[in-house]
Amino acid sequence: MRRLVSGNEACAEAALRAGIRFFGGYPITPSTEIAELMAEELPRVGGVFMQMEDEIASIMAIVGASAAGVPSMTATSGPGFSLMQEGIGYAAMTEIPVVVVDVMRGGPATGLPTKGSQGDLQQARWGTHGDHPVVVFAPRGVEETFALTLRAVEVSERLRVPVILLTDEFIGHMREIVSFPSRVEVYHRQRPRVASSEYVHYAEENNYNAPYASYGEGYAIHLTGLTHRADGFPINDAPTIRWNNERLRAKIEDNLAYLEDNYVDDDPDADTLIVAVGSSARSAYEAKLLTDKPLAYIRLLTLWPFPDATIRGLARGRKRVVVPEMNDGQLCREVQRCLSGDTELVSVTRNDGSMLTPQEVLEVL
Repeated sequence: MRRLVSGNEACAEAALRAGIRFFGGYPITPSTEIAELMAEELPRVGGVFMQMEDEIASIMAIVGASAAGVPSMTATSGPGFSLMQEGIGYAAMTEIPVVVVDVMRGGPATGLPTKGSQGDLQQARWGTHGDHPVVVFAPRGVEETFALTLRAVEVSERLRVPVILLTDEFIGHMREIVSFPSRVEVYHRQRPRVASSEYVHYAEENNYNAPYASYGEGYAIHLTGLTHRADGFPINDAPTIRWNNERLRAKIEDNLAYLEDNYVDDDPDADTLIVAVGSSARSAYEAKLLTDKPLAYIRLLTLWPFPDATIRGLARGRKRVVVPEMNDGQLCREVQRCLSGDTELVSVTRNDGSMLTPQEVLEVL
């Protein structure tokens, strides 16, 4: 089925098809259409929409609903995303799957509510304090917003981690024709296969891709944001702290091949590599098509975990790497770590709320 839809509409459609049955959120431009659609459609499929009093309550509401076994999601933008950081950290520590959609806008503070930005790239990874696992996907347009929302729900449920979908005002409000599949594969949580007396919520074998219990199923579960033992109860000894941190880290490091996703258009004759993400990658690729100069190009669909090895391999032997983005240079700092000393890094930035244009990238190329 082909339909003309916006990015926000595609996100809501995908969430419903992926099995999201609880949405707790607070209206904020430019993400509000997601909440409006979920409020309209969730009751029709047996789900629940709840408008919370603020974004702090929103993130904790979806954490609670997910802990009770209901796949849950929220959507927000810059200021609200900032308020959700402690709750995202809590979801990481307690290993509760949730999906957070951040439709980025200009900042800081209230900033530019109706204009786009890519100012949350680093916050999406490092916003909450401490070392923690997180997965971040970044679509370039409407159809990819649909696909990556489906993937965000699956990855969150499979790995028991918070997953963030980073779009922006341009993607959220642009309209494109999307070919919706007639059927979507939904990943359902597996319930424990052991007796309640034998169940341990944070057992070694119960980290990811494994059955786990939800509240209300007859299993003893203890959730806390404190560092805890395998049974969930807080403890403060060094070996358990190390075990806790390594367990969370393993969710990502053991699944790098599963998580990494890039679009690569390489040219072995190119001495320049373009690295881009999200909506600015559209302009970067258009610039690539508008020049006769051989160029290599990579667009990151998975922003975090960052594809260090892939970029390092693509950049090897190139004279320069060009990084276009709509902020003051958040992606280029990450790319810089992957380059050898003789490769020049060229940053192309724009942070006035307008979309980076192909012409601006062409001027650098």
